[in-house]
Amino acid sequence: MQKVNNDVYDTYGDRWYEADDDPVALLRAESKTKTPWIVSQLKQYGYLTKETKVLDVGCGAGFLSNALAKQGVQVTGVDLSEESLKVAHKYDETKTVHYQSADAYKLPFEDSSFDVLTAMDFLEHVEHPDQIIIEFSRVLKPGGVFIFHTFNRNFLAYIVIIKFVEWLVKNTPKHLHVLRLFIKPKELSHYCELSGMKVKAMTGIKPVFSTIPIRHLFSGIVPKSLRFELTKSLLLSYMGIAQKNRS
Repeated sequence: MQKVNNDVYDTYGDRWYEADDDPVALLRAESKTKTPWIVSQLKQYGYLTKETKVLDVGCGAGFLSNALAKQGVQVTGVDLSEESLKVAHKYDETKTVHYQSADAYKLPFEDSSFDVLTAMDFLEHVEHPDQIIIEFSRVLKPGGVFIFHTFNRNFLAYIVIIKFVEWLVKNTPKHLHVLRLFIKPKELSHYCELSGMKVKAMTGIKPVFSTIPIRHLFSGIVPKSLRFELTKSLLLSYMGIAQKNRS
């Protein structure tokens, strides 16, 4: 059984924010579309205030944690990669985010500690997402929201998310993603229901291919012009928001 390569995230250092010849550049580009959607959801649910407590699980180098801190909410970012956490702290312009190492299967927080929990590009890196989502629900307050991004499991996702990235982006490590760990939207909704949460919305996200100059297609470089956009299709990559039951 092929395991996903999670060790690579310890090796990036400042490349998290600087590299354009690595899949991490795709994450940076995606975050420019993901973050505004997430902020809009927090505003809609009344969680864009200075009292709001956010837990960002699998925060990596802090793309989302640091962006949300600029919105004035209280952010805690957790990850198993100590090296990534160091980079996240370095790039936190607000110097308000609390970063710490933590295991998502057993979060070091009391029940009902957070208003919001985010997990971006994380669930496809664990063996038992159903167990982790139960833990997410435990630390969420009743009425709190869980916001996620992950990949759908199908042949097209295998070709686009895994093989295209391996073929077209220079420093893509082997097994950065493994198809068997991708999650169908119905499965994720079911995991949330079992955890006392209900999915309220999902949206797809896709690259805008017209923003990729032809000269860059086989250069191994992710162009700075690359943009992503929201789409109704959940076939490849999707975000969503689930709310914990109030009773």
